[in-house]
Amino acid sequence: MNEQINMKWQELKSEHQVQRILEESKSTPVLIFKHSNRCSTSRLVLDRLTRKWKEDEMGHLRPYFLDLISFRDISNFVAREFDVPHESPQVLIIENGRSIYDCSHFDISYDQILEVSRN
Repeated sequence: MNEQINMKWQELKSEHQVQRILEESKSTPVLIFKHSNRCSTSRLVLDRLTRKWKEDEMGHLRPYFLDLISFRDISNFVAREFDVPHESPQVLIIENGRSIYDCSHFDISYDQILEVSRN
């Protein structure tokens, strides 16, 4: 996880954290990035997102990082909890306890994340 130093990621490792995200999302939009370290597309998308990330633009959004290889059960739990199909890489934006946005692969866009999370 050291390579994402320009973002203030919270590592997502437990179902308990998902329950906290549900509550947290009532006051702050939450981003979940599901990443596979075995997938070159996931690595490229993550690199692209972290290079573009600007804290002054995205400070309103709380980013969580889910290593779905190490925490596959949590990834499956997230898919069930927010009623989204499992994909990798994948971004979800959670507001008021529900997913208001999810996309995957090269459809993941910094600009779109910014737009959706500010509306």
